[in-house]
Amino acid sequence: MIYEFNEYRPVVHKSSFVHPQACVTGNVIIGKNVYIGPGAAIRGDWGEIIIKDGCNVQENCTVHMFPGITITLEENAHIGHGAIIHGAHIGKDVLVGMNAVIMDKAIVGDGSIIGSLTFVPEGMEIPSRKVVVGSPAKIIKDVTDEMLKWKKEGTKIYQGLPKDLFNTLKPCEPLRSVPKFRRKQSVFFHTLKQGK
Repeated sequence: MIYEFNEYRPVVHKSSFVHPQACVTGNVIIGKNVYIGPGAAIRGDWGEIIIKDGCNVQENCTVHMFPGITITLEENAHIGHGAIIHGAHIGKDVLVGMNAVIMDKAIVGDGSIIGSLTFVPEGMEIPSRKVVVGSPAKIIKDVTDEMLKWKKEGTKIYQGLPKDLFNTLKPCEPLRSVPKFRRKQSVFFHTLKQGK
């Protein structure tokens, strides 16, 4: 759902897909080839949210802020399932893992990877290309070229998802049994090997 609030109407580029079960409210600007998943709450009620080209905000994420704050997700930011971005700045090509929390005035540098379940406290500044894990967050190593390449490949999959959803997503009634020749889905992306 897309809601105008306090005379602010969200702006969503025509190439971007906002799932009907997501909620985008108020002062929100969404660029090109962005995916917003079901259950995501993008609340531009008290401040501005800018989601730049190529980003994805996956299922059940929350993006919100204290009054008067602007949140920016720079190009190709990848926000994993259930993550919370509250008043933070997320750099270009950042991966925020599932259920991570990034708090107010935190700055995540370009190309960094925030591990799943990580808690980034208020005001933490993370330089570019760092791997960050834990609660509270700690920088544990640099993002290698191989890690960044893997992240970019994963984000490209999400950048193609809006077009596929526009072309094939439709409400339907469920089948009552599995068809005999149900098509198998292909394997086209893998987790990054440990130790990389």
